[in-house]
Amino acid sequence: MKLATRLNSFLRTEKSILAVFNNLKNIDDLNYVDLNYPEHFNDVSVKEVKDSLQKNNLKVNGLAMRFKKPFINGKLSRKDKTAAQAIDLCKKAINITKELNGTQLTIWLGYDGFDYSFQVNYEEVWKQLVYSFRKIADYDKNIIISIEYKPYEPRSYSIIPDVGTTLLMVNDVDRDNVGVTLDYCHMLMKGENPAYGLSLTSLKNKLYGVHLNDGYGMQDDGLIVGSVSFIKTLEFLYYMKKNNYDGVIYFDTFPLREKAIEESKINIKMLKKYLNIIDRIGMDYIQAIINKNDAIEAQKIFLKAVESDRGV
Repeated sequence: MKLATRLNSFLRTEKSILAVFNNLKNIDDLNYVDLNYPEHFNDVSVKEVKDSLQKNNLKVNGLAMRFKKPFINGKLSRKDKTAAQAIDLCKKAINITKELNGTQLTIWLGYDGFDYSFQVNYEEVWKQLVYSFRKIADYDKNIIISIEYKPYEPRSYSIIPDVGTTLLMVNDVDRDNVGVTLDYCHMLMKGENPAYGLSLTSLKNKLYGVHLNDGYGMQDDGLIVGSVSFIKTLEFLYYMKKNNYDGVIYFDTFPLREKAIEESKINIKMLKKYLNIIDRIGMDYIQAIINKNDAIEAQKIFLKAVESDRGV
């Protein structure tokens, strides 16, 4: 498996991103990193990052854009110079991604949204976003551009709030290297069934990233994988296996009172446990139950999942 974890969880106690890399070598099976841009490059050079990653046997999956000022009133959806600045920032991130041998750029449109009725021109904002994504995608067609949606936070409404709208955007952008990153907690916030969203994205061959976590659906809780929504997590991972997802699984969790290194280790154990449960029940057995379209029969998967087994 290709596994990565949220680096900012470690930066609460470490002084630099290079010190975080030194911590990650102590976590078994954690072999990839996703770096925030420009956030994680403010005090270190690309060469320092590259050398430290190599020293700690870590590979780069890609970079994730973190737009702050002057982008708090929108970035890629703006028609003024702000969008041009945001596009240019993405191009710089693509250059660094290539230099670090990464393969993708993840774009979360945190500030592209609205808070009031009549605040934005919806049609123009949509067309501008299509234009912006095309410009970014065409800059280097060998780099994947993956859109991570979220229904709200920090804006009251996001322009791209759910899996259907994200796939509509991907369709309108019409570039082979543009796809979707699914964040499990974001899907719960929207009231989606995560497994259904994963199935649709896989059906379109556009699943380019998976962020695993858990939560109660009201906010971006970022809790330990599978700690709250057991059966939904099991179904999500079943469809991930069924659709042969082979990209990086990123633990997007927020340990505020827990030690980041211990939380990362338990995330890995939880993921392995869930996958072991699926293997024990059997992919064919689960599919046979699904084919019956019977709610009572479906509970047999739950019952089998909670049966005692010796796997850890």
